[in-house]
Amino acid sequence: MTSVLMIHLGATVLMAGLILFVQIVHYPLMARVGEKNFERYEAGHTFRTGLLVVPLMIAESISALWLVAVPAAEGDRLLALTGLAFLGVIWLSTALLQAPAHRRLIRGFDAAVHAKLVRTNWIRTLSWLARVPIAFALFL
Repeated sequence: MTSVLMIHLGATVLMAGLILFVQIVHYPLMARVGEKNFERYEAGHTFRTGLLVVPLMIAESISALWLVAVPAAEGDRLLALTGLAFLGVIWLSTALLQAPAHRRLIRGFDAAVHAKLVRTNWIRTLSWLARVPIAFALFL
């Protein structure tokens, strides 16, 4: 059980740090890439970000489900369910808001789509930040 808790905590903390960087630094700077190079930039961004994010999100999700199914301690199920609910918000936001924005941006820069991406990504940012104390509480 300790390894599941460590994987869960590690993946959650890494994703929270990564999404905070993306929200504060990376996404806002996308507007400065320029239209000439934006399609190549967005394609590279999507591919390279996926190399980091996909394994972490999968590890986080599997471990979160495990912690709901097999709580480490008495009373941890509710806390694990709360964390899983935030994870559900993250996955839904990704599927319904951020992924479609990236699919549109890969065809070229669009200021309105970019602004929506930056604005709606706060959903994921705040949800991941909310998961960090939950993951620590489950670990301790």
